[in-house]
This record gives sequence, C-alpha cells and structure tokens, in this order.
Amino acid sequence: MSRNTILAATACTFLMLGGAVQAQTKPPSVPPEKAIKLSEIIAKVEQRESFRYVSDIEWDSEGTYNITYYTSDNAKVELKIDAATGQAKSWEP
Repeated sequence: MSRNTILAATACTFLMLGGAVQAQTKPPSVPPEKAIKLSEIIAKVEQRESFRYVSDIEWDSEGTYNITYYTSDNAKVELKIDAATGQAKSWEP
C-alpha cells in the first residue's frame, strides 16, 4: 500500500469514529421551563442567618441545584434545592 492510501484510510476511520462518538453524546441536563429562577433561589439563600458568600452552584439531572455557601463564622453549608419548588432537600453528597 502506498503512503497516501494508508493516510486516506486512517483519515476515514477517524471521521467515522468521530461521528459515532458525537452521536452518543447526551445533551446537558437543564432546569425545566417552569423551574424557579436561580436568581430567586440565591436571593433566598442570601437571606439565611449568618450568610457570607456562595462558593459553588451545580445543577444535577435529578432536578436540583447543589449550592455550597459559607457563613460569617466560616462554616460550610451545602444545600440541595428543588428547582421546581425552591424547597431545600436533604443533602446526600
């Protein structure tokens, strides 16, 4: 086989595999349309006693925001907030 034939075959293989990998990628999970706005949820968190700052917010596929914040005495607080209701769930890391 010539070098060009090998290169062409290799390129075709990568293109075919790339399409298969791309087809298997799931779209990211997003909050439902009727979910409470994240800004409203954060506003409620900021009103909690001794609140100092939010350090992390993550969305998970279970429909909850995982929020980590710190209090004025540097205590770490982790919350799971239901996006549909805005209510805190139990935290299970």
